Amino acid sequence: MELRAGQVAVVTGAASGIGLAMARRFAAEGLKVVLADVEPAALEKAADALRAEGADVHARVVDVGVREEVLHLAESAYDTYGAVHVLCNNAGVGSGAEGRMWEHEPNDWKWAFEVNVWGVFHGVQAFVPRMIKSGQPGHVVNTSSGDGGIAPLPTASVYAVTKAAVVTLTESLYAHLRAEHARVGASVLFPGPHMLRTGLWESHRNRPDRYAKERPRRTPYRSLGQWEAAMREAGKEVRFTPVEEVADFVVAGIRAGRFWLLPESEHSDAQIRARARSMLDRTNPSYLESFILD
Repeated sequence: MELRAGQVAVVTGAASGIGLAMARRFAAEGLKVVLADVEPAALEKAADALRAEGADVHARVVDVGVREEVLHLAESAYDTYGAVHVLCNNAGVGSGAEGRMWEHEPNDWKWAFEVNVWGVFHGVQAFVPRMIKSGQPGHVVNTSSGDGGIAPLPTASVYAVTKAAVVTLTESLYAHLRAEHARVGASVLFPGPHMLRTGLWESHRNRPDRYAKERPRRTPYRSLGQWEAAMREAGKEVRFTPVEEVADFVVAGIRAGRFWLLPESEHSDAQIRARARSMLDRTNPSYLESFILD
């Protein structure tokens, strides 16, 4: 797909992090951008900053886990601009779960699935039929993660399960679009290849009351800064990928029509090979051994 000035991109989770970086990158290409986020103040700040840079911006507060809000987002986007060419289902949260899987609260699963999985599905249902019907070139980018999308980090298993679901959802979407001979493509994004400085680390700030924790956490939430300090104190190197590089990668991937927006990484490639080999050889998942020992 060619990205051209005047086209329209919709980005969820757009008030910060990867979402804002993608919106800014699309705007730099001359696209009009629709920003959706659950945080009103952060969304307004992001929209104002993009407008100050000359972007044509429409912003709307949206909880992607609520179907009606995503449907209204689509109506608002089409009422404002008359078309949507790029859809980035990017909003995501960590679950806040702790301990072993059997100790997790049901609300941890419900909230993570509502945003990370249902939010993507709601976006697909709200936008894709119109994108196909327009007959214009289009593209859908769904944000997954190496955690779950490639192999799970068992200490963040709820998040991993949701991101594995996003991969399968997007594979199925790709097949369905091809079967329809649609001019709309699909990609699954694995941000990286290194750690990212995003608000995902403090997702709990936006946790809705309907999915409130049922009991106090045994340990306090840890910020990215605290986690980074702990890693460095333990002598472990921490590398970060700028979100701007992720946005550049997405734009290049859309132009190339790539499904797997998976940056090259020795670690990820080794995980992929180990997991595939375990499945092909019908052996136990040795690639999880380092986590089992923890």
